[in-house]
Amino acid sequence: MDSEGDGVWHVTKLLEDICREPGELTKSLAYSLGAGRQSLEYAAEIVRNSPVVYVVGMGASWNAGCAVANVFQQQGRPAILCDGSELLHFGKVAKDSAVMVLSRSGKSTEIVKLLPGLRAQKCRVIAITNAPDSPLALGADIVLLLNAALDHQVSISMYSALALTSCLLALLSMNSLQESVYSELQKALTESEKRMPAWHDRLSGSGWLNARSPTYFLGRGASLASCHEARLLWEEAAKLPASAMPTGAFRHGPQEMVRDGIRVGLWIDREKMRQQDLALVRDLRHYGAEVLIIGQDLPEHAAEIVLNLPKISARWQFVPEIIPIQLAAECLSHLASQDCDAFRICSYIVEEEGGLIPRGKTVQEPSPEARK
Repeated sequence: MDSEGDGVWHVTKLLEDICREPGELTKSLAYSLGAGRQSLEYAAEIVRNSPVVYVVGMGASWNAGCAVANVFQQQGRPAILCDGSELLHFGKVAKDSAVMVLSRSGKSTEIVKLLPGLRAQKCRVIAITNAPDSPLALGADIVLLLNAALDHQVSISMYSALALTSCLLALLSMNSLQESVYSELQKALTESEKRMPAWHDRLSGSGWLNARSPTYFLGRGASLASCHEARLLWEEAAKLPASAMPTGAFRHGPQEMVRDGIRVGLWIDREKMRQQDLALVRDLRHYGAEVLIIGQDLPEHAAEIVLNLPKISARWQFVPEIIPIQLAAECLSHLASQDCDAFRICSYIVEEEGGLIPRGKTVQEPSPEARK
């Protein structure tokens, strides 16, 4: 799906991961509702009977946790979303809590260091991970496996599977998980896979992607997870800065920076605040912003790029809606002349807390030109 104008098709590992994502998520969903159902039921009982629920993650896992926290909130069940490092060094969990820990590897240093403190508070730890032999999994009361292939570098299927599995648990714990969930999500993922080539062509052939323009991502509800994950994709894949925030918060001051050429990506809910958000898109364009919108049954000329998702309930829209922006980040990496398949600085698994350069690694000093 990726051409760089020389007649030769270049397929990055990141693009391969994105193309594989619908199938991996379907496989993960089938596992959670099939062979992994007993573990899911046990974890749901822990959550159901706990006075306080925490959702903990780092990086893409924290982004996934945004969707989980929203699912709890929409059902009237309080849940506390925590960054693992902040909780480790600047927080303390309440006794007898249920702690849902999201981590694809189960080895991130902050997550591993959290476990003794959670035990000291007599918490029940639910590990949601792809690594059954990781320190997190071995130290948890119950493990919910993602059962999906690991991504090459940037979290693609792993991010989505963490969000999906965790939300299944949240809904089941509140007796709100519908039996039709598998057929609904499987259908939406299959249709999304069919639309991916058209989404990719629309994005790669547009002027919306621009390596020199500031980019803001806005979303509401569970789409706030997609919003924050988009920012991380910009940073990890294209090595470019971006901002992410709730759509409502954007209107309380940040809109002052709107100017000609700024890029805005905005997710629109199927049911709530739809007309208000379309009005925001209209006004952003009036002030010179170029806007991409993602949602269902959106007017084709409402923005510079309109990417319509397959029909799915508002509750689960966050699952397929991340795919178009993953494709966008891969396209942008080429425009920015960046290798989306390798990290310049970050480790695949962050296992140290200080600095950016791993201990014992020799790093060449940047040239004076690079510092400019």
